[in-house]
Amino acid sequence: MFFSRPGVYKPCGIFNIKHLIIAIITFSAIGIAVKKTKIKSKKDIKKIIKNLTILMCILEIVKTIYNFAVGEGSNINKMVPLYYCSILLYAGLLSSFGTGNFERSGNVFLATGGIIGGIVFIIFPTTSLPEYPWFHFISIHSFLFHGIMVYLGIIINKFKYIDLEMSDLKLYSTLIFAICMAAYAINLRFGSNLMFISQDFPNSPISAIYHVLGSAFTPLMIIAQMTLPFFVVYGFVKNINNKKMVKALN
Repeated sequence: MFFSRPGVYKPCGIFNIKHLIIAIITFSAIGIAVKKTKIKSKKDIKKIIKNLTILMCILEIVKTIYNFAVGEGSNINKMVPLYYCSILLYAGLLSSFGTGNFERSGNVFLATGGIIGGIVFIIFPTTSLPEYPWFHFISIHSFLFHGIMVYLGIIINKFKYIDLEMSDLKLYSTLIFAICMAAYAINLRFGSNLMFISQDFPNSPISAIYHVLGSAFTPLMIIAQMTLPFFVVYGFVKNINNKKMVKALN
C-alpha cells in the first residue's frame, strides 16, 4: 500500500475522521518538536534549517521518482515542484547556503509564508488525501513536508533568528513573484496549473475564488500570494512583541 499506484486503494478523503486524526497528530508533533527544540545560538537554528532542507530535497527526489514510476512522468503538475509550499525547498537552500539578501529572503519566507502555507495544507490537503490512502508515501510525505514548514517558521520567530521588518516584504514578494513567473511560463507552454495561478482547482477553496474573480484570477492570485501570508504573520509577530514590551514596562 505504501507505494501503491493511485486508484489501487480507496483514498483517505478529507474532512473526515481520518483526516482529523492525521491533522491532530501533525499539529501535536509540531508542538512537541518546538517544545523539545533547544537553541543556544543562531548557528543551531541554521543547522536545523539546513538539515531539514536537505531531508526534504531528498524526499522530493523520491517523490519525483515515484511519480515517474507510476506513469506520471508527463504530468507537469506532479513532476515540477513549483507550488507555493514547494518554495520551502528553494527558501531553505537560500537560507542555508545563500548570503546577503538571498539568505534573508529565504529566512523571511520560512518565517512567514512557510507557516501559512503549512497550516493551510494541513487543513486542506487537497493534493494528497483525496487521491491516496492515509498510509501512503505521498500522504505521509505531504504532512511531514508541511509540518516541517510550520515548525521552521515557529522556531525562526520564537528564537528570533531574524527580526521581521516591513522592508522584508520586498524580499518576500520578489521571491514569490519569481516563482510565479516561472510557473506561469510553464503553465502557458504545457497547460499545467503550477502555483495554482492559471486554472480552476476543483474541490478546493481555490475553486470558489476562481469562479468569483473570473479573468482577474491569475493576477490577483499572484498578488495575494506575494502579500497576504507575509502580512498575516508579520502582524501577528509584531502584536505579540508589542504585548511583551508593554508587559515588561508595567
